[in-house]
Amino acid sequence: MMAHVDPYLVGLDLTGRRVVVVGGGGVAQRRLGGLLAAGADVEVVAPEVTPAVEAMASAGEVRWTARGYRAGDLDSAWYAIACTDDPAVNAQVGAEAQERRVFCVRADDAPRGSAVTPAVGRHGALTVGVLAGRNPRRSAAVRTALVEALHAGVVDDAAEPVRPGVALVGGGPGDPELITVRGRRLLSRADVVVTDRLGPRDLLDTLAPHVEVVDASKIPYGRAMNQARINELLVEHARAGKFVVRLKGGDPYVFGRGFEEALACAEAGVAVTVVPGVTSAFAAPAVADVPVSHRGVAHEIVVVSGHVAPDDPRSLVDWPALARLRGTVVLLMAVERIGAFATALIDGGRPADTPVAVVQDGTMRIQRSLRATLATVADEVRAQGINPPAVVVVGPVAGLAEWEVTTRGT
Repeated sequence: MMAHVDPYLVGLDLTGRRVVVVGGGGVAQRRLGGLLAAGADVEVVAPEVTPAVEAMASAGEVRWTARGYRAGDLDSAWYAIACTDDPAVNAQVGAEAQERRVFCVRADDAPRGSAVTPAVGRHGALTVGVLAGRNPRRSAAVRTALVEALHAGVVDDAAEPVRPGVALVGGGPGDPELITVRGRRLLSRADVVVTDRLGPRDLLDTLAPHVEVVDASKIPYGRAMNQARINELLVEHARAGKFVVRLKGGDPYVFGRGFEEALACAEAGVAVTVVPGVTSAFAAPAVADVPVSHRGVAHEIVVVSGHVAPDDPRSLVDWPALARLRGTVVLLMAVERIGAFATALIDGGRPADTPVAVVQDGTMRIQRSLRATLATVADEVRAQGINPPAVVVVGPVAGLAEWEVTTRGT
């Protein structure tokens, strides 16, 4: 009895080369995408095929020979896959492949084939293939974990060091899993991270020991780093040959002063990259079961900065116009002046019983929220001790029925 031998993992160049797939069911459908992506000249031999395979044939992506397998079907083939639901037919395909010295995958009985299909994942131009001793569940699990690690930046696939410069990275609303794939990857390669209290703080613990972390927090009505100083730090570190990530909460360009930082870098001749993020204006309401839009309820969404009061000379907001809208108004940085904003909307014509939702620390472990109306929201915010950061949603969507989001924590 021959001892178990691990297969030799290799990449095949199938461009323009004949590949025969015997069988037209679900297994064939799953394999065809990868074969076509590899540029193979694919023929499917099967009396019947799935609608998706038939569509590929109709589009000219594959050739479909609508009959059962016959001896000689592997003529001139470079590679074959036997995936019918009849083991006897698969065995015949395997036997012909052996005779013709064509590598063949047996979908029904892998050890009897001369080739094994690895679990394959892709990350840009990188292809990952995993074999696990003919245990497909294990190989698929490892493949998925590796690709996710590459996407997240946990595994650095770069062959060259990062060039000095600045990346303005939107970290999302706070949950570390809601940063973008690109943002996470660039963060993993940073020499210096300039962050604030709204950035996904849990990610700081994943940084390498050599990474310098600069706290550029702006605490509402409290301590704050001057914006000009933040701009200077980005430029200084980049000019010192460092790759700097400016890790911001939400999206850098949604009331995040990101464009000011981008201009400062550009004026200093420092290369700058902008990585958009998930804005808390939409994410925080979503995790609190408040959709900012809903069919037949809201046809517009307006996001407003609440850093100055309606009667402040610096205000650029047309509050009477906002009050006349019937859709959704999302207020950011509005907790301190929520009473003034509610009054301005009511005075402008919004009904006092318009529903309002307030979400504090959305997506975080300490998230909490309340429901009220324009007439009561100021009192409710004070009574329940709501503090920044919080997102205020005004409009009919805030009055829709609540339901428990079952995907939290998964």
